[in-house]
Amino acid sequence: MKKIFAIAWKDALIRFASRFELVFFLVLPLIFTFLLAGGTPSSNDDHRVVLVVVDQANTPLSKQLIANLGKSPSVRPDLQTLDQAEAGFKARQIAVMLVIPAGFDMEHLKNAAMDLELRQQPNSLDALVAARAVQAVTGREGSAVSTALASVKAADQVKPFSSASAKETYFEASLASAQKLMDQAPQRVDVVRGSTKDAIDYDPRANTSAGQLITWVFIPLLGISALFAYERQQGTLRRLLTTPTEKATFLLGTISGQVVVALLQMLLLMVFGALVMKLQWGREPAALALVMVTFALAAAALGTTLGTFIKTESQANGLSTTLGMVMALMGGCWYPLEMFPAFAQTLAKALPTTWAMQGMLEIVLRGGGMAQVLPDAAVLLGFAVVFFAVGVWRFKYE
Repeated sequence: MKKIFAIAWKDALIRFASRFELVFFLVLPLIFTFLLAGGTPSSNDDHRVVLVVVDQANTPLSKQLIANLGKSPSVRPDLQTLDQAEAGFKARQIAVMLVIPAGFDMEHLKNAAMDLELRQQPNSLDALVAARAVQAVTGREGSAVSTALASVKAADQVKPFSSASAKETYFEASLASAQKLMDQAPQRVDVVRGSTKDAIDYDPRANTSAGQLITWVFIPLLGISALFAYERQQGTLRRLLTTPTEKATFLLGTISGQVVVALLQMLLLMVFGALVMKLQWGREPAALALVMVTFALAAAALGTTLGTFIKTESQANGLSTTLGMVMALMGGCWYPLEMFPAFAQTLAKALPTTWAMQGMLEIVLRGGGMAQVLPDAAVLLGFAVVFFAVGVWRFKYE
């Protein structure tokens, strides 16, 4: 056991001899995971288009208009000063802005003079949505006023009002009644949401977290081949012949050390995903541990096999990076596997990255447990056994 630990510690020191290795071990995986997942999950569930509103009137009518815009399912009013709105609009940070001019009151509305200024960025879908919403709200207000004015006119014809104040009181009552009736109007469109389950489970945060984890762990484990090539070039393996160290001890020390480092790297990336991206990595720890260990063993075994075919360290580094990226891509670590053609999905089943991705998504995305990940773990363990057998059989000291 001491020999195994000494070999594993020696390989760890070689791998992390340069501090730059920490960039590939943790920094870059975290950056890629964060950026490709779209950052942290937003706590704001209001996905309506932001409509910047400049209220220069500050009248009951302008406040009522803003309140009605706030009830719209399409836009969310954001009150700003004119200088702020113009600066944001000029910098193209604002897609659309509504300016309510001074003097905007009920008298203007009665005279059909609803002067509003709507500024839109060209070729902006958000601006088009906001414009439709503003038109709908202002049209609704105009219709209520028109109804109230028609009611006042009809009432005045039946019995003339005794005074202007009585006429104004009747108008306000008619306007309130018209607005209430419009609020109680039945929906003209019935919305039916389908209950058919989507055939593809996809969450950009979960897929990116699992995919980047597998990618950045898989490539260094394939790099075990570079360790073997380095040992051969330095003559270390030949000197092992003069010691009582057996081939199995050396292989076990080298492989177990890299597997432990890989498990630590996976754990750190999962903690990041759980704390920063709010993913449920820890919901099934036993099932997750099984997938992690079998994936690490399969990748390390493949790296061991590659090490028996490669002669130089430079060849090993180039091949492990290229092969690792290709297998990660084809295994669904970068894009959902369902996006690939049928023949590519079939070929992907021959890759350990595919089964690792399926197992991890089963836990973090679908909420699966031990029963759901057992098939994936069994396949990964089968990869490990086959690759280890080939690697040990072909292993040579020179």
